[in-house]
Amino acid sequence: MDHTSISTIIFDLGGVLIDWNPRYLYRKIFKTEQAIDFFLEHICPYHWNEEQDAGRSWQEGIEERVRLFPQYTAEIQAYHSRWPEMLGNEISENVDLLRRAAKNPSLQTLALTNWSAETFPIAQERFSFLSLFDGIVVSGVEKVKKPDPKIFEIMIERFALNPKACLFIDDNLHNIQTANNLGFKTVHFTQGTSLHHNLPTTLNTNS
Repeated sequence: MDHTSISTIIFDLGGVLIDWNPRYLYRKIFKTEQAIDFFLEHICPYHWNEEQDAGRSWQEGIEERVRLFPQYTAEIQAYHSRWPEMLGNEISENVDLLRRAAKNPSLQTLALTNWSAETFPIAQERFSFLSLFDGIVVSGVEKVKKPDPKIFEIMIERFALNPKACLFIDDNLHNIQTANNLGFKTVHFTQGTSLHHNLPTTLNTNS
């Protein structure tokens, strides 16, 4: 990868900079991992949560699930009312990289995240490092989510980006593939990956 021409680093948030996991909440509600598995696979599956990321209101999403599974009303409602309990800590090594990149006058730092417009302010209040970004595009606000190319195109237009001069970091392979197709340089962040080892010092230090 040619890093010499990179002028913008674009970070995904959940799974790259922020540890978010509904299990943190549901381990307080259900007694076994098997019960949690069933709930998160059949009652409130990830694709249902993604509809809120794409702009559906939490009220509508919760009401839909309660109609389908009234016996789980309290547990379903908790997905929204106790949503902050799904937030873990910042992923400190990657946040450190962001802090270094944000201090580099030759770099622009942006975020492109799949996140509900209703819950994103909670993350902004909890994680002060989010104020370091030069701009953040939130799927729930735009009503379109990754990996749809449209949300990448929104970011390109809003910040006058040349994809070939951008490095996009995400933990979802589908999002990485869309970014690649649009000409972005990419890093697929997976568990055990060190961004510090994958990026040259010219990108993650003050220069």
